Amino acid sequence: MKTTAIRVGSTVAIAATLVAATGAFSTAAGAATAPAAPMLAPYYTALDVTGDARVTTEDLGVAAAALGITSDSPDWARLSLLDVDHDEELTITDLSALSHRIIYDDGPFELVEASLVDMQAAMNAGVVTSVEITQEYLDRIAAYDRVVVPGGSRPLNSIITVSAHALEAAAAADETRRTQGMTSMLLGVPIAVKDNYDTIDMVTTGGCGCWNTNQTSTDAAMIRGMRADGAVILAKASLDEFAYGFVSEFSSFQAPGSTLLVASPYDTTRTAGGSSGGTGAAVSANLAAVGFGTDTGGSIRVPSSYNQLVGVRPTVGLASRDGIIPLALSQDTGGPMARSVMDAAVALDAVVGVDEADPVTARQTGLVPDSYTSFLNPTALAGARIGYVESMVGSNPGTVRLFAQAKAALEAQGATVVPVTPPQGFAAVLNEGSGSTNEFLHDLDEYIATHLGPDVQARTLPDILATGNYVTSRKSVYDARAAVTPQVYDAWAGPSGSHTLQLAAGKELVTTMMDDLDLDAVIYPSTNAYGTQGTNMRLSPNTGMPAVTVPMGQTVAGETAPGSGVNLEFLGRDFGEGPLLGLAYAFEQATSARTAPALYGPLP
Repeated sequence: MKTTAIRVGSTVAIAATLVAATGAFSTAAGAATAPAAPMLAPYYTALDVTGDARVTTEDLGVAAAALGITSDSPDWARLSLLDVDHDEELTITDLSALSHRIIYDDGPFELVEASLVDMQAAMNAGVVTSVEITQEYLDRIAAYDRVVVPGGSRPLNSIITVSAHALEAAAAADETRRTQGMTSMLLGVPIAVKDNYDTIDMVTTGGCGCWNTNQTSTDAAMIRGMRADGAVILAKASLDEFAYGFVSEFSSFQAPGSTLLVASPYDTTRTAGGSSGGTGAAVSANLAAVGFGTDTGGSIRVPSSYNQLVGVRPTVGLASRDGIIPLALSQDTGGPMARSVMDAAVALDAVVGVDEADPVTARQTGLVPDSYTSFLNPTALAGARIGYVESMVGSNPGTVRLFAQAKAALEAQGATVVPVTPPQGFAAVLNEGSGSTNEFLHDLDEYIATHLGPDVQARTLPDILATGNYVTSRKSVYDARAAVTPQVYDAWAGPSGSHTLQLAAGKELVTTMMDDLDLDAVIYPSTNAYGTQGTNMRLSPNTGMPAVTVPMGQTVAGETAPGSGVNLEFLGRDFGEGPLLGLAYAFEQATSARTAPALYGPLP
């Protein structure tokens, strides 16, 4: 993430301007001082002296007016935090350092690999508008998504539908910024969401041609949260049909019997993973600022690992699933996929909350911070105690090497990393199956009854199969799901069902293990290079506990798929997303492991 700052001719010019009045800044600069939704990342708040929970031009004005005071001054206790160089005097050097804590940057703006802070800083400075950013993403989708780029072998196929209203939403965000300032860290930010999230302005196909006309009358709860923060819902990303699978094969808007596959932007001969593969490919190739996927058994974390992204699988109950086409509600959860931990934390802030339509969210009451960005400190690993189970590292040479490097990096940042002998019953946690077979019919029927658009003719699973417009190679899978009786469902997912009891037992066992060993997190490789690593993906969904996956490096010559990304996953306690994001952020800042896909650079 690049540092944002007010750019002027000299630090003297800063002082001269601000001693007179902070209002000397342009309207766009003034927008950065308006009240905003929480953005509590320490870098942008630690030097706040005006009480609005972030550094603004008002803080610069206070500092400028206090230039020259020393530790002997009666105001020193109040203003000493501005003494960045600790020489017991407020000087131009301190003022300059303070200016770098403002989300404002009037320098050149490059969209590719831009963070959300970069975007907000440029929009606050008037360098670029949301309309311009949105248009550039639309141009990149048109130029890159459904074509074979030079050096590639097949299209990304990461986007199913582009919003016809995106520019209108961007213009509204620009007007909000003009009149009210930066009201949110997502204001005007274009987001791609997996095409199983209901949206009132785009159809929701679930990746199936059978539902090409599914125009819902409401947004999914998580979409409402994004829009409330001023985000621009740019596009619906492709996915494995009905979120089942790890290759992201879909039939939406294809002739019956035909399908498309999502490609990795790093190697278009390979899959982007799944089921949220379209989100992963789009965000990694810079076709959207940030994305959202869903995860039942790995569907956020697999494509995040394959596409060198940060992925967050939240605690089941942190974000409402209402308005998302379900796969298995015992384990379904939605979450962000981003190019940095900061971006993921900002995005997560927008979608949490209790929702009566999803009763499991009542569990979060009192457990959600004002902002997950408040945990993002580069020193968060110092003193942390982190465990790992050796068998989960596996034997893949590239993964083993990268995990060893990651372990060393964690230790270099002050963490204690210890091997853990798993307790009896741990294997049962990892080996518990997904609910995607026994729960799909029951949960899909509930979605159909409450959300499916009125123009959709295929309103049952047998109806869907009768259309012939689905991934026909999966007919046997759908037949098996259609045959699940209410009795089988209850025996599996009912209050006393075997799956229900095992998930509860898994949560208790892993939490107790962490408590007994005083662990802040458990780590393991999310995947191998373009392949799964044992049953690692099952640990989070089979406990309901949150996981954050972050790039830890790339394979090299002599290893599987040289140049491919592999991620490190952090698992934590229920509703412990904040501490997990803090650990992941400190690891990310120390390693800078993500690389951008070379085939999808800036447009000519």
